[in-house]
Amino acid sequence: MNLREQIEQLFAKTEFDAGDREVYEEFKSALRTGAVRSAEKDTDGNWRANAWVKQGILLGFRMGKMVEMSMPTETFRFFDKDTFPLRPMTLDDGVRIVMGGSTIRDGSYVAKNVVLVPPCYVNVGSYVDEGTMVDSHALVGSCAQIGKRVHLSAAAQIGGVLEPVGALPVIIEDDVLVGGNTGVYEGTVVRERAVLASGVILTRSTPLFDLVYGTTIKSADGGPLEVPAGAVVVQGSRAISSGYGKENGLSIYCPIIVKYRDDKTDTSTKLEDYLR
Repeated sequence: MNLREQIEQLFAKTEFDAGDREVYEEFKSALRTGAVRSAEKDTDGNWRANAWVKQGILLGFRMGKMVEMSMPTETFRFFDKDTFPLRPMTLDDGVRIVMGGSTIRDGSYVAKNVVLVPPCYVNVGSYVDEGTMVDSHALVGSCAQIGKRVHLSAAAQIGGVLEPVGALPVIIEDDVLVGGNTGVYEGTVVRERAVLASGVILTRSTPLFDLVYGTTIKSADGGPLEVPAGAVVVQGSRAISSGYGKENGLSIYCPIIVKYRDDKTDTSTKLEDYLR
């Protein structure tokens, strides 16, 4: 019986023994090393959630018992399930964790050359690939998938999801820049090389207005909102066209694609012009 079959079998149980805990620890180790992950891209470039992996994570909450996780010398006290301690780390992992209070929860994958700037948090089931920087006060939510050379700027929030088990987590593909105070939630997929300017908020129900092509991008048939590859997204507003909102000149927030990245453009510099 392979690991997936064992997890699916355990998920149906209500009581657990020592052998069950061994299977769970094997599963958590596979998450930690990146051997399994909560979502993967198929050959067509579409992302799919691995429901059994989420079942395994949820199994840990059901199987675990509350324990004190703080040290006797600490003034801050911590209490959590014994199945979810901090991720064991050594210098050989090649992850730079700057002093100051950052946390990686066990059951998450963090690749070599990742930099964590305090204080930040990487939650269970997440996957953070090589060369990514997680800046101060940034959150990588449960099961979020972060690609290579991504920059999560200060206070960026990448939402998490555990239930329902078939729901797609937030996906941030390679070489994406996520600006400060930006929030990406509800399984949104941000394709490679996109730029999200400071303050942009994206959810499944958020329409994304593309000024370049004159289109509106929306999630369809229960799928995620997808930000196109190379899109430069800034926060904007649109006028309310009827009723009380129109009478009072009100408008509501909307994200706008103002351009697409190209090799001739230093997008990080040009962003300042778009935001003035």
